[in-house]
Amino acid sequence: MNRREFIKIAGLSALFGIGGLAGVARLRHDDIVEAFEAQPSPTGLKAKHWAMVIDVSKFRSDEDYQKCIDACHRVHNVPDIKNPKEEVKWIWKETFEHTFPGMEHAYMPEGIEKRNFLLLCNHCENPPCVRACPTKATFKRKSDGIVMQDMHRCIGCRFCMAACPFGARSFNWRDPRPFIKEENKRFPTRTKGVVEKCTFCYERLAEGLEPACVEAAKDTKALIFGDLSDPNSEVRQVLRTHYTIRRKAELGTSPSVYYVIAPLGETPSSGGEEHA
Repeated sequence: MNRREFIKIAGLSALFGIGGLAGVARLRHDDIVEAFEAQPSPTGLKAKHWAMVIDVSKFRSDEDYQKCIDACHRVHNVPDIKNPKEEVKWIWKETFEHTFPGMEHAYMPEGIEKRNFLLLCNHCENPPCVRACPTKATFKRKSDGIVMQDMHRCIGCRFCMAACPFGARSFNWRDPRPFIKEENKRFPTRTKGVVEKCTFCYERLAEGLEPACVEAAKDTKALIFGDLSDPNSEVRQVLRTHYTIRRKAELGTSPSVYYVIAPLGETPSSGGEEHA
């Protein structure tokens, strides 16, 4: 809210007490959340619970990973800041050790230990980031379970970053706009001092398109996206026929991103050019 709106609400709180102020804040929050809810559209993709399966065994080279990363970052105007301390990322790759900490052991197959994994926001069923945000800039959509990030409402307190156990959020330490290689005019750019993250491409879903990373992986079919609540969806079919794991499932956040380490009966290979 701007200064004028704040003064107006402060005046209302003097008249009606703190309960009145809470009521006004709740009204504003509900209006904003409704604006980000999935709107009915004849061409839009709909689900009760969007989820993703990442079949790591189908990534054969660094190029396969980079296609997904570049597609996401290009569509969403993610700045390319080379300094690791200031970088902004929505989707990235990591080692097994950093993806599934505590699950590594001395007798792990080398093909798993040295493999890269594609990481993004897990869109948890019980997201701790939502509970931590004081302004409700991050919230979970009731219509399809997507954990949203309203960059315009964010005040940059970074409570959500501290609450997220997956490191899936980035903070803009500087103005990101000079670091955007080719701006996508259809998606908003951000400003210094706000947090951002993957939103499962909610804007593409509304247009009947799959997430950018999923579209970029069509040739390998490494990413499967669909409705977890639909027993006939491709996501559910993959979960029925493959053993999958989730990141830090023991924390009880219930991530909506599943990983196929290797198809049943197959020996995992290392994958990635750097380990070939």
